[in-house]
Order: sequence, then C-alpha cells, then structure tokens
Amino acid sequence: MKGTRPLDNTEIRKVSEAFDGTFAIRNRSLFMLGVSVGGRISELLALKVNDVWQNDKSVKDLLFDLNIVKGSDVSRAVPMNIDGRQAIENLISWHIELYGDAQPTRPLFPSRKGQGSKSMTRIAAHNVLKEAFEAAGLNGKLGTHSLRKSYAQRLYEQTNDIYAVQEMLGHKSVVTTQRYLGVNYASVRDASEAMSIHSELNRSTKTLSSVNDATDDVLLIELLRRGYDVARLLEKNDTQQPFELPAEETSSVVSV
Repeated sequence: MKGTRPLDNTEIRKVSEAFDGTFAIRNRSLFMLGVSVGGRISELLALKVNDVWQNDKSVKDLLFDLNIVKGSDVSRAVPMNIDGRQAIENLISWHIELYGDAQPTRPLFPSRKGQGSKSMTRIAAHNVLKEAFEAAGLNGKLGTHSLRKSYAQRLYEQTNDIYAVQEMLGHKSVVTTQRYLGVNYASVRDASEAMSIHSELNRSTKTLSSVNDATDDVLLIELLRRGYDVARLLEKNDTQQPFELPAEETSSVVSV
C-alpha cells in the first residue's frame, strides 16, 4: 500500500501479541515472517509448506522462486532470522494440530475455507493485520506493505548498506529502495524533544542553589556577559577564596 509506514521493534512486539482466535497462529506467523524476510504480501501468500519446512525443520534461507516473484526475472533468497524460524515452527505445529499433518504442497497460510486447499486472500490478510494494528494501539498509515517496509528499514539501520537492502527486496533499482527507507521515528522523536526550548533551558541554566558547583571561570564569564567590571571585582576579592559573587547577584539565575 502506497504511503504506509514501517514499524519499529517495540511496535512489532505489540502487534505480535495482538492476534487471537483459532487462526491467531497463522496470522501472527504471517506478520512475523513478513517483518523478518521482507516479502511482498503476494509472495508470502503464495508460499507452500515445503518452501519453508524441509527435513523436519525450518529453512535457514527462504527462496522466493521465480514463479511467485513480482516483476522480476530472477529468484531471490533471504536469510531467515530466529523470529522467522520461530514463526515457521509455530505455524507447522498449527498445521499439524488443525489438519493432522504438514502436507508439503498445502498453502503455508491457508484460507479458513476449503480445508487448507486454498491460500488466504490479500483482502483477508489486510483485514487481520488491520485488526492487529488497532488492537496494539498503533496509529498512522499501516497496511500489509508495512511488513515489507519494516524489514527494509530495520535491515538498513543494521547494515547501512542500501545495496544489500535492494538485493534482499528484489528491487531492480536502488532508487526504489530509497523510497522505502523513511526516517527513524524514534531518533527524530528524541531529536525533536531535545530541540524544545524548555529542554534547552533545563540544560543551560542553574539556580543559585547550585551555583556553588560552578567553577570560578564560569562565574567570571557570566559576570563579564552581564557587564560587570571583573578586574575590580577580582581586586576586591584577591584575599577571598573562593571567588564571591556580588551581593546583588546572589538571588539571580546563573547561565552555565
């Protein structure tokens, strides 16, 4: 979906905990696999059991074969991290519990109808993800494509290699990949908070109660800024240690 935003790790955890019902494991696994390998929703829904489950264990590299890859003339393999492998293991256990086996040619994400013979539709995927986003209390423009963007954003932040991200997403042009990579919202939020004039005041001013912690140099600079004759003050204080503020300054705020 054009304009959808990525999710950070905290949001991903919240969404993963928001699925419920008979098909909760299927839906959670779709979500976790999507944010772990960056497949398009059409590519994920086209997967069969034997694409991810071989020799009674999860594959370590997920192959998006040519027959399911959109707009490309090559297949691509994506490393499967522990989140993706765990999602697959949970999903296969769910298959066995619901259908009695993990038939290799069965759709990995079966529809509620047809006893597992058909894959869930894109509309169904959109609806279950939308419900989970809302249940997790998230806002902003979110959709099925948020899974792919979340993978792209997090991979780029880990590698700082846009060409690696391009290859994993299967983009023909790095320009397309650049459009996927938005700002890091957490970093921007922290920077925005730091820009606050209140934050700046809190960092740059001290009251008299803490002025004794300031060095003589800091106090002298502040007095110069305020127009005092520092040489005269030093002459008056040449027998006093440490340096003493003028009496009229003892109730003011000193910037440091």
